[in-house]
Amino acid sequence: MNDERWNHLRILVTGGMGYIGSETARQLAAKGAEVHVLDNLSEGHEGAWDGPFTLVDLEDQTQTIEAIPSGKWDAVMHFSARCYVGESTRQPIRYWRANITPILNLLDALPELPFILSSSCATFGNPVQDTIDERHPQAPVNPYGATKLAGERILHDREKANNSPFAILRYFNAAGATEEHGEDHRPETHLIPLAIKAALETSPPLTVFGTDYDTPDGTCIRDYIHVADLARAHLKALEWILDGKGSNHWNLGTGTGASIMDVLRAIESISGRPVPWKKGERRTGDPSKLVANPSKAESELGWVPEFRTIEDIVATAISWHQKRPSGYRVKNENHQS
Repeated sequence: MNDERWNHLRILVTGGMGYIGSETARQLAAKGAEVHVLDNLSEGHEGAWDGPFTLVDLEDQTQTIEAIPSGKWDAVMHFSARCYVGESTRQPIRYWRANITPILNLLDALPELPFILSSSCATFGNPVQDTIDERHPQAPVNPYGATKLAGERILHDREKANNSPFAILRYFNAAGATEEHGEDHRPETHLIPLAIKAALETSPPLTVFGTDYDTPDGTCIRDYIHVADLARAHLKALEWILDGKGSNHWNLGTGTGASIMDVLRAIESISGRPVPWKKGERRTGDPSKLVANPSKAESELGWVPEFRTIEDIVATAISWHQKRPSGYRVKNENHQS
């Protein structure tokens, strides 16, 4: 898609104050697109995006309809969701409500608009092959993955009913930071920021949940993908849809796995500090290994991760956390535009 075309696009980004959504909103705006973010700030931060924004509860159908700015929109990118595996096993109803109701409300409000869904490798469940491609069976083992798979099914059903196109992006473990944008969850549950904070002595020692998995060092193996690379893939998926190539889905990862111990060694090597940690029990619903086969995204979208190693990714995250040990500073929780 040529650069001039971006200047005429209007894109809605839900969850655009969050980690991946805000980076995607920034990249869209940098291309020249008009971007409007919808978010309830339950997980995101105002400091993550400084463009047009409306505070809205997407679980409320009336609020959702009223929050969408007038005029023609070209697509919606949907990042709004709850995304903690352990929490989903304890609060499944909350996850079904939070991860499905907003999709239904948005599709009701925008019945034919192209829809790009932030999905997850959690839809695949326990892997039956070394790396996971798009043909891998989808059999989620936790409520989080089940809700993501249900969201995918809704888009398939809508397309069959009215030919509305969609793109599904199933990514593996988002990580890393840019110069001005990083990972800051409240409370933080993700490995890399927790390990970095433990090394920088701004949080307690890291708990490693399970050291007896069937992996070389006994800890879980994951495919870590840089947040900027994920955002670039969303822009390429948007181009695919708007170029009339039809609905599609892609797995996003580097194709290389890193164990928890690999991550800790990388942080220690780059920061020059030890990562204090202690053993914890396995978490329900955690597969031992999840690694992508991203060849379909590479061949169809021309998307190749720029950050290929765990060391490359960790280095960007360490830099951001060193500069912003308190993460984002929320300006005004009650702001609405």
